[in-house]
Parts: sequence; structure tokens; C-alpha cells
Amino acid sequence: MIRPIGVLLGWLALTSAAPPPPVALELILGDTLPQKLADFRFFTDAGATAPNARVEPYALNTPLFSDYAEKFRFIYVPPGKTIAYTETGVLDFPVGSALIKSFGYPADMRAPTKNVHILETRLLLRRESGWVALPYVWNADGTEAVLKRGGTRLPVSWIDARGTRREISYAVPNQNQCKECHGSAGQIVPIGPRAGNLNDGARLQKLYRAGMLDSAPADAPRLPRWDDARSGTVAQRARAYLDVNCAHCHSRAGAASNSGLFLAYDEASAVAVGVGKVPVAAGRGSGGLSLDIAAGHPEQSILLYRMNSTEPGIAMPEVGRATVHEEAVALLRQWIAEMPAAR
Repeated sequence: MIRPIGVLLGWLALTSAAPPPPVALELILGDTLPQKLADFRFFTDAGATAPNARVEPYALNTPLFSDYAEKFRFIYVPPGKTIAYTETGVLDFPVGSALIKSFGYPADMRAPTKNVHILETRLLLRRESGWVALPYVWNADGTEAVLKRGGTRLPVSWIDARGTRREISYAVPNQNQCKECHGSAGQIVPIGPRAGNLNDGARLQKLYRAGMLDSAPADAPRLPRWDDARSGTVAQRARAYLDVNCAHCHSRAGAASNSGLFLAYDEASAVAVGVGKVPVAAGRGSGGLSLDIAAGHPEQSILLYRMNSTEPGIAMPEVGRATVHEEAVALLRQWIAEMPAAR
């Protein structure tokens, strides 16, 4: 078959095109703070939608709530290195790794993949000295993201899942605020990429097949999806939500360790989780209530009172949200209501 010369030249150009340059590993490992997200070359397009080699998209069973923002997550692992699987805690990422997370809003949550406006991309870079957190904010037309170490606020509006228009002042955290959620024992650490929260039956195996994870056991733990009744009981899903959204602070190594309220999914003590527990400090954040969780009585539970507030000094979590996560509050209310009341 004879092809026109223009078609042949175009085909030759495509087949001989050089691959894009690799991720700039030297910027991850170095001690500089690159001013543009594009400098890292995590993506091969200006809008950061086409991942480069060794940059793998991933999702979590139960993600952190961030004012209903959609999130797009990627993992980068340097060539020749792998993530060490661990059954508990965050996977052990090698030096040179990066966690990349973009936040954005679709115009209409009833069509969550259409007309998504990306606001910011946060990086966690694994350097020799530990993890470093950097926030990058996108320009209005989505063609460039620049470093904003001091954070910023952005007006955001969208149509929610019920068809109601919502508006908030979206907060991009400053670099120091990242420590409020990602701090553990004085170090910055990731929150989401744990075996149980990655494991949906396929994600761990995908990372293993890509040569980025050293093993993917068939019996790996699996954290329930908080919003999927098929993935666990009401109690299991409520505990999964608290684990991801609260336990990074409410743990024995977290910023709220002095509260005595420990919300990890595998916490065995009901009192440590808050059931029948009197708060260590009962200030105005308690709302005049006596117990962190009053079994059978969500209306008497401090935990739910604080989750259902946006008032500074009362709202929990303290940072990262300007709205109430109504669906999660409903799940937690059901969980507490179904607990046998104390006699």
C-alpha cells in the first residue's frame, strides 16, 4: 500500500521522537525549593495530568476529607529502588521518593470528572534528612503551579451532589501548617499510603508489578471504605473514617497525644476511642457535654459536637476544613446511636 509522503514523514517523526526527560531526581534529593512544580518533571504535560515514567497514580479506600475537594494522587519512586511493604503504619518509602497530590473542584459534583478546576498540588519529598512538604498553587488557566510556602486562600464555588451551590474560602496551608497533620514524634510523615488503605484487591499488586513495591501479600490488611456499606459494618466504616481523618493527631505519637483519645482503626480500648471517656480538658470545645462519646446518645457526644462545627476552637479537625462533612457526621451519628447505652 502506497502512503502519501506527508503521512510517512509524520509516522517517522512519531516513532523516532525521543522520550520525555525523566523526573528530576536531583531536585527531590537536593536542599533547594524549586519555584515551579514543572521543574520536577513529574508530568509530561503543562496541566499535570500525564504522569512521567515511574510516576504511578493511586487512590485510597478512605481518604482525608478536605472540604469536598477531589484529589488526584501519584507516587514516584526512583529507578532501581522499591517501597518496602509493611503491614502496619505507612509504607517505607526509599530516599528520592515523592508523594504528589492535586486538589480541585468540578463545576458540578454530580459529574465529578468533568470541568475540574485544580487549585493546588502538594508534594511530600523523601530526602536524606526526612520528608519535606511543599505546596504549589496553580494559576487561573491551569498551566503553571508555583511554590507558595506561606499558603494562600482561594475563593471556590461548586454545585454539590444535591444540586446546591456551595461557596467557601479554600485554604492552601503554609509549609509549617503541614506539620499539624503530618507531624509524628517530631517528624513529617505521610498519612494515607498504608497497606490497609491502599489495598482494594488490586492497588498493591499494581505497584508490585510496576516494580515500585517489594511485595504485595495476598493477606494484606484492608481498611473499609467509609462511604460504602458493602465494605464493612457501620462501626467499621466509622472507625476507618476516624482513623484517616483524626488518628494522625489522636495517636500516642501525635500532636493530641495528651488528650488520651486515640482513634486508630486497630485501637482495642473502647475508652481510648472515647466511649464513656471524660475529656482531659473540658473547655468550650466540649459544648457543655461530659463524654467524648456517650454510647447510644450522639447528641451528648463531644466528638460529634466538634465534628459538626466550623467555629475556631471548637471544630475538629482544627485545620484542613471550612465546611462540615455532613455525610461523615451522619455515619458517626448512626455508629454512636447504635452503641448499647451505658447502664
